[in-house]
Amino acid sequence: MNLSKNVKVIPVMDYEAAGTGTTNGTEIDMSDFEGVAFVGGAIGTANSGNYYKVQQDTATGMASAADLEGTKLTPGDNGDSICIDVYRPQERYVRIVRVRGASSTGGAVIAIQYGPKKAPTGHASTVDSETHISPAEGTA
Repeated sequence: MNLSKNVKVIPVMDYEAAGTGTTNGTEIDMSDFEGVAFVGGAIGTANSGNYYKVQQDTATGMASAADLEGTKLTPGDNGDSICIDVYRPQERYVRIVRVRGASSTGGAVIAIQYGPKKAPTGHASTVDSETHISPAEGTA
């Protein structure tokens, strides 16, 4: 089994220069997947005011988004990245949220949806992907 044929990769949050405020990631439709892992998002300045959390909602647009209990993750050191894995969310749509209470940069975040109801899956249109099975040594 190869991973890339059994997951969907979606860029959900771009890099942000130093600043403060809250940024909502792109919503993810979980109707065809069991889980999603949000990966990346290096925080330049680690402190209790700079963190990530995950929200869910029943409707697209996330107008009534609610935080998911226990998903707040504060990077421990400057430059640390995050991985927040949500398995079987109770509502159809989820998103990651970056909160910067103190000035900090924020790295790009990707969502990796897994446990597809029907495989193989395709990645977001902005993701270029290749699969190599038992490649020989040589020029890349």
